[in-house]
This record gives sequence, C-alpha cells and structure tokens, in this order.
Amino acid sequence: MVLLSAAIFSCTKSLVKMNENPNGADPATVNPNLVLSTVLTQSGQAFVALGYGDIAGVMQHTQLDGWGGGHNEYNWSGSNSWSGYYDILRNNQFVFNKAVSLKYELHQGISLVMKSMIFGLITDLWGDAPYSQALKGDEGSQATTFPVFDPQQKIYEGILADLESANTLLSKPQSEYKGTVDAADVYYGGDASKWRKLANSLALRYYMRISEKLPAVAKAGIEKMVNNPTQYPIISTAADDATMSFPGNSDADSWPSNATYNSDSSNYRRIKMCNTFVKALESLHDPRIAVFANKVETFLMVKAGLPAGTDLIKDTIVAGENRKVRYLSNDVLSAKGLTVSDIDQDVNYVGLPVALAGPQAYNLSPDLNQASHNPHVSWVNSNFANAKSGIKVKLMTAAEVHFILAEATAVKGWNAGDAQSHYSAGIEASFAAWGIGAEAANYIAQPEVVFDGTLKQIIQQKWIASWSEATEAWFDWRRTGFPELHGVQGRTVAKELPVRFYYQLDERNLNGTNVAAANALLETTQYSNFGADGAKNSPWSKPWIIQGTGKPW
Repeated sequence: MVLLSAAIFSCTKSLVKMNENPNGADPATVNPNLVLSTVLTQSGQAFVALGYGDIAGVMQHTQLDGWGGGHNEYNWSGSNSWSGYYDILRNNQFVFNKAVSLKYELHQGISLVMKSMIFGLITDLWGDAPYSQALKGDEGSQATTFPVFDPQQKIYEGILADLESANTLLSKPQSEYKGTVDAADVYYGGDASKWRKLANSLALRYYMRISEKLPAVAKAGIEKMVNNPTQYPIISTAADDATMSFPGNSDADSWPSNATYNSDSSNYRRIKMCNTFVKALESLHDPRIAVFANKVETFLMVKAGLPAGTDLIKDTIVAGENRKVRYLSNDVLSAKGLTVSDIDQDVNYVGLPVALAGPQAYNLSPDLNQASHNPHVSWVNSNFANAKSGIKVKLMTAAEVHFILAEATAVKGWNAGDAQSHYSAGIEASFAAWGIGAEAANYIAQPEVVFDGTLKQIIQQKWIASWSEATEAWFDWRRTGFPELHGVQGRTVAKELPVRFYYQLDERNLNGTNVAAANALLETTQYSNFGADGAKNSPWSKPWIIQGTGKPW
C-alpha cells in the first residue's frame, strides 16, 4: 500500500506537469502587454487589408488587372468571414480582464478603445452581429456558444458608452498609471493622452455614423465634445493620427503589396489606379496623385496625318522628363477594332475603368500575358512595393475628424466650430500625413477646391484623403451617396455598389438560427436578388443604419 500510494501521488504530480505548456504563457501570470501588442498589430493589418484591398476597389481608388473578382466586381461569393475580427476581440478581452484584476487603468482604457474600433468595424461591415453575448464561449452555455445577433443600433450605443468610459480612464497624468505599455503599443508608445484623443475621435466617427437615424443623439454627442475640449480632447493634427508602421523584415510584417518578399511581386503588380480616382485627382490638380500613383512609362498619342500603319515607340520630352511615347495612326486602331475614344492618351496618369473585361489588355498593352507589365497604365506608387517604405496604416486621422466637423457644421447646422476652417484643416492634415504639407495652401486656394459648404465637396475631399483606408469612405458613401459612384451594368455583380458584407458560410453553418433572425431584419432592395446567398443575405440588402434614409440609392 505504501508503494501504491507513492505511485499514485507521483503520477498526479507528473500529470500536472504534463498539462502545462512549456512553450506557452500561463494566463494567470502573463503580462497583458504581450497580448496587447498582438491586438494592435492584427487590428492594423485587418484595417489595411480592407482599405487598401477589396474595398479600395469598391470605392474606385484602385482596380486589379488579374484575379480581381472581389476587388473589381464585388463578387464575394458569400465568403466574408468575421472570425479573424472576433479572434482579435477575444485577445483584447483577455487584456481588459487582466488589466481589471491588476488595476491597470491605462490598459483598460486602451482595450476599450480597441473593443470599440473592432466591434464598430464588424457592425459597419455586416449590420446586426454578436455583441452582448460574444466573447463568452468559455462559459459553455447555449446562449454564449451560439450568441444572438444584437441590433445594430444597440451595438453603436454600446460602442459610444465604452468610448465615454475610455475617455475617463485615460484622463489621468501619465505618471499616475500603474503598469506601463511602452513598446507593446505600436500606435502611441503608451501615451495615455493620445489614446484619449483617439477614443473621442472615434466617438465623433460613430456619432456621425448614426446621424441620419438618430440625429438628436448625434447632435448632442458631437456638440458636447466639441464645445468642451478640455474634457474631450480630439485628434486635430496629423502628428496625433492613429497609425501603425510595418517593420518590413518579412512578408508577414510588411505593407500588404510589398514586392520585396514576393518573388513574383504579384501582390503589387496586379494593382492599378482606377480611372475614377485618377480623373477626380487630375480635375482638381491634386498633387497627392504623385504620392499615390506612378506615371505611365509610355504614353499613347494618336495623330492625324501619320503614314498608314504607323505604330512607333520613341523617346520624347514631357514636362522635363525623358519618357517614351507610342505614336499611332488611326488605321492601326481600326485594325484592332478600336477608335480614339477607346484609349486614354493622358501623358501622365491613366487608370483602369471599373470592372473592365480583360483589364490586362487595356490601353493597348503589349504584354497580354503579364510576363512583364502594361506600360500604358498607372501602377500604384512604387513605394507601396517597398517593404521598408515607412508607409503607415491609418486607423483614425485628423483629416477624418476635421471633415466630420465640417459636415456637422456646414451641412447639419450643428454647433461644431467653423466649417470652412475644419474643411481646410482636413485637407492640410491629409497633405501633412503624406509628406507634402507645404503644397496644401496652393491647392486649397484653387477655384475647384475653395470651400462651397456642400456635402458633396466635403465627402469628395474625405474620399480622396481616405486613400489606403477606403473602408471608411465606403461607410460615408453608404450614408451620404457621395461621391457619386456606380457599378457597371453587365460587368459588376449589380449596377450599384454593395452596402454590406454577407453573413458568412461558417457562421450560417454553426449559428444558423441567429443568422436567419438577423437576415429577417435586413431591408431588401431592387438589387437584393444579386449575390450568392439570396435576397435576404445580400450585399445589396440594407442594414438598420441606412434603412428608410433613401441612401445611397
């Protein structure tokens, strides 16, 4: 019996050790900073994957000239998954819970801001979503394992309440916080005052988001904040923008279209400027186009009186640059079944038309197999192919804040400051963020840019400033109908742009009852039959945020 007892106790001790992961962190003792850094970096990657990815196609910043169904045509096939966003939220909930137990108020405030940002993104993209019963799967109940979808209005209200709490938690002098964040904070280096500005700026974003549905709430919220800057400081200069840099040491920690770590460089090579965006920038003589895009390497020139069959490439001088021109006679175009109107002769920037069939052949590309590239179309700027370019993910910017306040004052008539000053400050902040701040004053002085107080102008400038963060422009377009963008009949899935993502297949399979209940609350439209999962779960069916508004179409 003595030997048996010894064996039993020895076995128990060994089993305990065997169930401890020597390569993992013990949740009971882990420093929350180790998890917070993951929350921040994965959030930054998630936002840029949308805003520089497929939503840049929806908002016609860019087009792809290969494998572009989701980007160019909105052919998402019901595969939009939110699982990655909820992964971030679970990690973030761990940070918050750990911070509460340790009385780390700085960490609590940061985690509430991130909770608001990611839940805000989820409800903006899908509509109703798991919220109050989300992140509780470890409790094991039926309600938390298969969470209900909270109404979109309730999610926005919860977000605004959390941001109010974050403002209070982040209001202390830096020296009074227990526990530091420092290097784990890849946005602000642990600066509580900057996180506080982000919390309040996000609140402005969501007050404006609900302004068509709950105008009294939005008005009161924005006026409360703007007229009490001591209690509610906001992001006002580009220096306080919420951004994230990429180290550029591997493909995983580099800008998503970098070519440095992709041997075929296809992630960069397939992205071209969209002609909608190019024409808008050129019409305003906007110098940001040179930051966003490369000039065409060889421009096309159709000239009358050329000898028959002329199809000649030679060097020429264009605005002080020695570049190539391809001269064409009309009979060359005729032989290809084209007319002059079928090609773009702009000597500087040429964008792809929306959802073009055979985009790799556009503008007389000599390289239909894409073995090299099309020299007659503008690529995005070469910096976006450089893993160490220093280009940053933008999550919330001074430009966005100023345009929100310009709209609140000029369009809605609320007491939110001087509309023209905010409009100009928004443009200035965008120029500063892209390193050309000195050029802003001349740009703003142009007749085409001088403030006219219209929603159309404010949102157009906000759309331009949203380069690489087009998701926010999508939500603005959905709310306002500006800029006036459309799909193309017969080329995009529907002739109008979509307004939401599908509830994805994995959620429909695992939580079908609650998905069906959420689908029933979507408003079907004349375009709802387009898509991959029926009229109810359609990207053209309207969530609460735009139901009854008559927007965007």
